[in-house]
Order: sequence, then C-alpha cells, then structure tokens
Amino acid sequence: MIRKITVILLGLMLFIPVKGLAASDANILIDMHYLVVSPAEDGSTNLMNMVDYTNKSAEEYKGDDQNEAVLTVTLPEGAKDLNFLDNKIAFKQVDKGFITTTSIPGNQTMVLPYSYRMPKDKEINLTVDYPVQMLQILVPEGRGSIEIKGAQSTNQGLFKFDDQNYWGYSIENLKAGQSFKLEYNKDIQPKADSTSQTQETGGTAKNTSVTHTAPAFHNPGHLRMWAQSPLHRFNPHIFLIILGAIVIAGLSYYAYFRRKARFESERLGADKEEKAFKLLMSKQKAIMDKIIELEETFGDGKLTEEEYHAKLEAYKQHLVQVKLNLRNFVE
Repeated sequence: MIRKITVILLGLMLFIPVKGLAASDANILIDMHYLVVSPAEDGSTNLMNMVDYTNKSAEEYKGDDQNEAVLTVTLPEGAKDLNFLDNKIAFKQVDKGFITTTSIPGNQTMVLPYSYRMPKDKEINLTVDYPVQMLQILVPEGRGSIEIKGAQSTNQGLFKFDDQNYWGYSIENLKAGQSFKLEYNKDIQPKADSTSQTQETGGTAKNTSVTHTAPAFHNPGHLRMWAQSPLHRFNPHIFLIILGAIVIAGLSYYAYFRRKARFESERLGADKEEKAFKLLMSKQKAIMDKIIELEETFGDGKLTEEEYHAKLEAYKQHLVQVKLNLRNFVE
C-alpha cells in the first residue's frame, strides 16, 4: 500500500504547473504539497508526503550559509518511523523533523518524498516551514475522512487515479510558520455531497459552513502535459483565456482578409472581363471599318474581283469569330 501511494504521489507531482510565490527565502517556492492520509494495520496513521520545492534563482541554492541545512522540514509532535523515499537527496533527522543537505540547481525543482506515522488518537498538528501555494490532502475512498481546523480548506470531492478513488481536500496560500490541526477518523466516511470547510479567524480555529461547491479535480493527464510544457510557470486558466482570445482574433482576421481577397479577386476578374469585352468590341468595329474600306477600294477599281472576294471572306471569318466570343458575354 505504501509503495502504491508513493508511486501515485510521484505521478501527481509531475502534473502540477510551477507558479511563482514568495517563500521565507525569496529564492525558494513551494508550489505543491501532496499529503496522503491512510490508516495503518496497528491503528496508527500513515502520512505520505510529496513536496515540490523550486529554486527561483538562476544560481544554485545551498541554504542560508548559517548551517548545513538547505531545506528544513518540521514534523508533527509524536511523529515516528520517518522514511525518506529518495536516496539521491541527502538528509538528516533533527529534533523537530529533518533537514536536507543537497543543494538545488538554479531554476529547478527538488521533490521531497517522505512518510511518517502518527500514533493512534494522537493529534496531528502540522506546521509549514515555507509559504505553500497549494496543499492537497488525499484520503483513499473507504479509508475514513479528515477535518481541518485552523486553515481554510475545500472539499474537492471524489476523483479517480490509478484505479483508486480518493477524497480530495485542498488548502491554499499557507504562510510560513502557520500551523493547523488535522483530525483523521478512519471509521467515518465523507458524504458524497459534502462541501464543508474550516477557516482560520484571528488565529483561532473555528468551524464554518459554506455553501459554494469546490472546483472539480483536473484531469491528471492534462496537468502532466501542462507541467512538462515550457509554459508551466504561467497560470493555465489565464493562459487558456489569452490563447482563446488569440485564436478567435486570428480566425476573425483570417475570415476578414480571405473575404477581402475574394472580393478583390472578383473585382479583378470583373475588370478583366470588362477589358476583354471592350477589346472584342474594338476588334468588331475595326473589322467592320476594314470591310467598308475594302468595298470602297474595290469600287474605285484598285482591286480585282478575285482579290476583293478573298479579302472579304477573310474579314467575314474573323468577324464571325469575334461575334461568337462576344456572345459568351451576353448569354
């Protein structure tokens, strides 16, 4: 079960676009934190984490230079059996959690996968060490439900991933050092139409009921394609709006210029036809003039009868051809 959840978390982390957000260190961003909560056989609670840290700077990030820690992770009081799931990242356990000692290359993301267990009936008090843009809490269907106190949350409903259904809960824009309480009950299942949220008021946790429905969970395949694209730092919804506007404008301009070109072509075609018609009329007039001139020349005795009839026949054939071409314009 733990291995399957780890694979799911690794997959989900590939789907999330990177967005800018101030962190306690201006160079470090936490774009997304996935947390899968499920019961263990001994009654304790498994918490699988996948946290996305991004170095916004072009320079390698090595921490604050005051100690060896690059990143600091605080675990809830009572957490045990810490399991760090990436052997390529060096880490050390400390009193309240662990630290990493592997630097983060410039403009790159480091994903920290780790898990731990909380004893049965032990309160889960979570504290974030950096501002978090989005914390996504997942509970496998039929494995219980959670209640969040001390931070505003949204029940995203049920969605399917890797042949497993999950209930999704999201918390946005957590501040560095902010704490909230996570109450997990494996025996109580969420309602299908549940949209309850909790929010923090004046630093005191308070249950509040809201009426708006949480947004649907995005298709993981779409999220993965977006995360792997060069545009992943942009807000995808705003980007789609802009892209839609560009496409509509492009289609409008294309239709306009195509229509204009068609009109221009029709106009040019009409001009060509008009020129051709005028040319045929000019030829017809010229032939008629030649026939009249020929008759005058023959009447003056300057041509023999044989020459007269030969030229007249040639003029008549030319005139017939011109008249046939003119008929194409009037019929």
